[in-house]
Amino acid sequence: MEYIYIGDIVNTHGIKGEVRIISDFKFKDQVFKKGIKVYVGRFKDELIINSYRTHKIYDMVTFEGINNINDVIIYKGDQVYINRNDIEIDGYLNEDLIGLDVYVDDKNVGKVNYIMKSKAHDILVIGTEDKKYMVPYVDEFVKKIDLENKSIHINKIEGLIDEN
Repeated sequence: MEYIYIGDIVNTHGIKGEVRIISDFKFKDQVFKKGIKVYVGRFKDELIINSYRTHKIYDMVTFEGINNINDVIIYKGDQVYINRNDIEIDGYLNEDLIGLDVYVDDKNVGKVNYIMKSKAHDILVIGTEDKKYMVPYVDEFVKKIDLENKSIHINKIEGLIDEN
């Protein structure tokens, strides 16, 4: 089973077992639906979503079989995950890009070490043994993602990658 992080339970809401989740997962519409299994906390407790709504900046969720605040308070502060095999996504998850080789004009400039969040867009942090580059994860910079060959091709833009 491959767990994918989707957010944090930050608090409860009301007395009927609803929780507030902070999530910036880009495929929320496929994850926060009635009947979807999520895995909560360190021990990955399996819970099934019963209802979903948004409220301010929060994703509000209730779980099947839980209708009391006392039953969900134990999850406050816990992380929420899904099983990668439970959803079909049209696109790439950030987790898919970690470790891919990055090329500029067929020259390898490093591997994706991690993906940094920013207000505007995600940023690919590409590293070699002695250098790190930050490339915005937007179409103007990322030319092609090839998961089959484990590579990302980015456009050559002056000043983006120091090739010396």
